[in-house]
Amino acid sequence: MDTEEKPVPFMLRRPGVSFPPPEYAQFRERPGLTRAELPTGDVVWLVTRHEDVRAVLTDPRISSNPAHEGFPAPGRTGGVPAATEIPGWFVSLDPPDHTKFRKQLLPEFTVRRIRALRPAIEAIVDESIDAMLSRGNSADLVEDFSLSVPSLVISALLGVPKVDRAFFEAKTKVLVTINSTDEQRDEASKQILRYLNRLIAIKRKRPGDDLLSKLGASDEMSVRELSGVAMLLLIAGHETTANNISLGVMTLLSHPEWVNDDRVVEELLRYYSVADMVALRVATDDVEIGGQLIKAGEGVVPLVAGANHDSTIFERPDEFDPTRSAQGHVAFGYGVHQCLGQNLVRLEMEVAYSKLFERIPTLEIAVPLSELPFKYDGILFGLHELPVRW
Repeated sequence: MDTEEKPVPFMLRRPGVSFPPPEYAQFRERPGLTRAELPTGDVVWLVTRHEDVRAVLTDPRISSNPAHEGFPAPGRTGGVPAATEIPGWFVSLDPPDHTKFRKQLLPEFTVRRIRALRPAIEAIVDESIDAMLSRGNSADLVEDFSLSVPSLVISALLGVPKVDRAFFEAKTKVLVTINSTDEQRDEASKQILRYLNRLIAIKRKRPGDDLLSKLGASDEMSVRELSGVAMLLLIAGHETTANNISLGVMTLLSHPEWVNDDRVVEELLRYYSVADMVALRVATDDVEIGGQLIKAGEGVVPLVAGANHDSTIFERPDEFDPTRSAQGHVAFGYGVHQCLGQNLVRLEMEVAYSKLFERIPTLEIAVPLSELPFKYDGILFGLHELPVRW
């Protein structure tokens, strides 16, 4: 790596600083890319321009496999321990290994298949609202609604029996909660994988109309690989969707004129870009991006929020404006690793907003906006809590 330029210290987020931070715009104005040092000490290339982020995410010389030397390590801030050691955790694989898993899942996540899930998702959202209303006239929307809905939806999609969904929801919360210890996450991960192994064995003998039954009907994946795929689906779509739901409710309570606008979901995805730093990469060969030479073995961090707030693509990007065309945003990534469940996330957000504001028309935030605890301490942006009342 070129040693002439001293790397800038890079903290993902800081309390009291708007997200995305103003440095992103400054980085975009620089020629080439920005050399930066992560809090872990890793020195990487930061990518913030829309064109360059898409180039990184589509270049076969840039890998998503953490096994390669030089892969950035942002530190453990939640999620599945040692995920790369789980068979079937295909987001950490490059083609053709990645392709083997993705091609089997694609037919189950088409727009048509996901649209057919609307009645089931509406029922889950209604049940979650019922439970919240039964406890009084106030709640923490994150804990009592936003975290529950995606967990219950993916459990239903996988074919987890209703009697076991409370277990699934509880263990998943342990994995995505910042206050959980490493030991608690390790144990929750082991319990979920053990449960999935047993469930897959049952469904291979007595299949139903669910994702695990369909995938388990062939010999394309072993039980352990299928368990890993199921674990990935459970985790990957959980906290990101929960954060999008909470941030969206907060925003719509401040801008009620947009509640029934069908363009609001796409703008929320672009505006908040909750998975800003998820797409970590490493160069496996020398490659030039944005006029900058990246040498083999150097870490690369494409910043999703940087791309989605690029003023050459989105006019006045730091304004929330559902009337704009948010087409082309990279909130779900880009290229072969683009989020498989993006249609499901969109539908969950849409149903969550429509049901909440229809059924609780007096919903309001219970504290000043300045007191809301945003997630400045993790890989994903969002809210730790959203106190509401009605």
